[in-house]
Amino acid sequence: MLRVNDLTVRYGDKVAVSSISFQVKEGEIFGLLGPNGAGKSSTIKAIVGLVPFEGETRLFDREIDVRAKNSIGYVPEEFMLLESLTPKEFFEFIASIRRIKNVNDRLEKLVRAFGITNYFETPIASLSMGTKQKVSIIAALLHSPPLLILDEPLNGLDAKSSRILKEIMARHVENGGAVLFSTHIMEIAEKLCDRIAVISGGRIVAEGTIDELREIALADGGLEEIFLKLTGQMEEIDEVLRVL
Repeated sequence: MLRVNDLTVRYGDKVAVSSISFQVKEGEIFGLLGPNGAGKSSTIKAIVGLVPFEGETRLFDREIDVRAKNSIGYVPEEFMLLESLTPKEFFEFIASIRRIKNVNDRLEKLVRAFGITNYFETPIASLSMGTKQKVSIIAALLHSPPLLILDEPLNGLDAKSSRILKEIMARHVENGGAVLFSTHIMEIAEKLCDRIAVISGGRIVAEGTIDELREIALADGGLEEIFLKLTGQMEEIDEVLRVL
């Protein structure tokens, strides 16, 4: 569904992402994991067109342009909301620019699912971080896009909403959709992701299923151990602990 070829992102002289390639297939949750500053968010921003890049991004084997973006639902790591509006007004705005017809039934179900009915006509600026995150998630799901790109989507969510979002992701791929998912929570990535790319220093250092990554890392444990070994952080941890 999504193909990224030789993607490079630069901020002035700094290379944040260096010639990475991967693909996200229909019916899978693909994890993009890495330490802080590894290039995860820059990669995602390039795919959705928020930062300039070199290389190629394709959706359904077509270059991602303005029209193709209607097939993407994006939850950014940092809120991109019109905070002077209420959630009701914001969703009406999203529906209008995406030209979504008969949106009320789906919107009502999502609002109920994420429990924001009581805040529906409250200015977004006055909402809590968790409620703003729910607004961002609903906006991404509203047009039923085939590709979900979720950058740390569980930030600020309560346990109930986290579980609902994870179930939505699972159902989405069961129905033939795809998810590109970035998170720092290793346990969740291990349970949800079908395949994972580990990015460090702007490069993909390993890609595959959990079992394939375990072989590459020569690790016996779970994803946390695999991740720390692949990104070279296990040695740093051992050194820190020796000093303490």
